[in-house]
Amino acid sequence: MPILAAETSVYPSNLLDDFTIQSSDRRWWAVYTRSRMEKSLARQLLAMDVPYYLPLIPKTMRICGRAVKSLLPLFGGYLFVYGTEEERIQTFATNRVSQIWSTPRVEQMTQDLQSVRALIESGVPLTPEGRLQPGQRVRVKSGLLMGLEGVVVSRRGEDRLLVAVHFLQQGVSVQINDYQVEAI
Repeated sequence: MPILAAETSVYPSNLLDDFTIQSSDRRWWAVYTRSRMEKSLARQLLAMDVPYYLPLIPKTMRICGRAVKSLLPLFGGYLFVYGTEEERIQTFATNRVSQIWSTPRVEQMTQDLQSVRALIESGVPLTPEGRLQPGQRVRVKSGLLMGLEGVVVSRRGEDRLLVAVHFLQQGVSVQINDYQVEAI
């Protein structure tokens, strides 16, 4: 049981569903926050009615011999805002932001974030991944993750499906068997 109630990780809740909020004056902004400010920035953006996505994953830690479960940002320091130039300025004015970058390809970023969200929602154990390695692109053809696309990487003797946020050159991976994927 987490110490605190779960934060809103995506606002509005349909932001990544079939990308219904697509607009010509909005784009994705990768927001790099000041140290450990991801959740507080998300709360502030929610209050300001600014669309965002903060991927959160559960993590169990031991504190004084007790198992404590928390929801931590998947990409430490990063939050994604889908907003206008004015909303970018409002976000920067919160004094919780270190840097903001515009992502050049809205469709690619949306697809990447939808894939990350699907992995998180599947409930399978995830491993955050740093810089990407070149590899074979595949699509999962069976199971909970059917339809997801990513790259197969090998970590500690096991094959993993790496789903990436290309703009950040970071991603998340899940253990996968070769019979579950097909080359694309």
